[in-house]
Amino acid sequence: MKIFVIGYGQAGGRIADVFVEYAQKTGMNIVVRAVAINTAQADLMGLKNIPMGDRLLIGEALTKGHGVGKDNELGAKVATEDIFTIQSAIDTRWIYQVDAFLIIAGLGGGTGSGGAPVLARRLQKVYEEPVYGLGILPAKEEGSLYSLNAARSLMNCLNEMDNLFLFDNDAWKKGGESIKEAFADINEEIVRRFGILFGAGESNEVGQMVVDAAEVINTLKGGGISTIGYASEEIEREGFMKRLFGKKVPGEDLDKVTRITSLVRRAVAGRLTLPCDVSTAEKALMIAAGPPGELSRKGIEKSKVRIEELIRGKEVRGGDFPLVKGQHVSTIVLFSGVSDVPRLKELQKIAECRSSEEH
Repeated sequence: MKIFVIGYGQAGGRIADVFVEYAQKTGMNIVVRAVAINTAQADLMGLKNIPMGDRLLIGEALTKGHGVGKDNELGAKVATEDIFTIQSAIDTRWIYQVDAFLIIAGLGGGTGSGGAPVLARRLQKVYEEPVYGLGILPAKEEGSLYSLNAARSLMNCLNEMDNLFLFDNDAWKKGGESIKEAFADINEEIVRRFGILFGAGESNEVGQMVVDAAEVINTLKGGGISTIGYASEEIEREGFMKRLFGKKVPGEDLDKVTRITSLVRRAVAGRLTLPCDVSTAEKALMIAAGPPGELSRKGIEKSKVRIEELIRGKEVRGGDFPLVKGQHVSTIVLFSGVSDVPRLKELQKIAECRSSEEH
């Protein structure tokens, strides 16, 4: 699946930058182009992988290149005033290759949380391709202003985007770790999951059960909020070498089935990008990635049945992503249209309290 990545604001720009690095390192041809948009010049200059020509400073008349100071209403105003400048920067090369747009933004700040929904509305108007969002929820310790911004931005994003992936910083920060230290690890975790989700249909190897762009798009159709689970296991060197040179290992087919079903269970029960009750999902998609000889059609089929039981027989798709040089077998499970999310209820309460204080 070929994605046009737009990093909006500081957090969004950093993650988009890691997306580009990941695509270059792995050779995955998933990022057609990446653009970083910001009101702060310093944030744009701090990026390492997005070309200078694809970094766009907006709102100079209002912010003088120093950002919007966590004011997401100002962030939205800047985006509205500069929307044609933004569109011109996006609407140049390679648009015809794109399967979907992905707007990445921290929902607690000002530039991305205010501007991302404005940009999504414009892209929906101009292009036929789906517009997805990846919103980063702030950690509680970042303060009530960040939480209030996130609550406001969340509603706007849901109204303007075809689907919104959420990543909860609060659930991923390790004890004793500063927010700054946590960012690098978190960004890697995000990109690893999305690399498999969007990379599955782009493999040069023919899989047993190929997942293409249409299956991802159909899983995300219907809107709402999505979360992703992930689990991975390193392949034992001895067994890997035997299979590489075509030697059959006794019981290996059963081992492969068990490994896939076990990894899928771990992906579902482990840390999701957004902790929630996954049984409330409208749709699900599971992908197993790894060397072709390590993947199991039967394991994928069994896992699909288990997820169907979990989300009570709603739409479940599944397939594999062969990676010839892979040293791991990994699984992701995407749950789309989830509704029982404790963190979002918390944010809603904060917004309601603030609103009643203002009146």
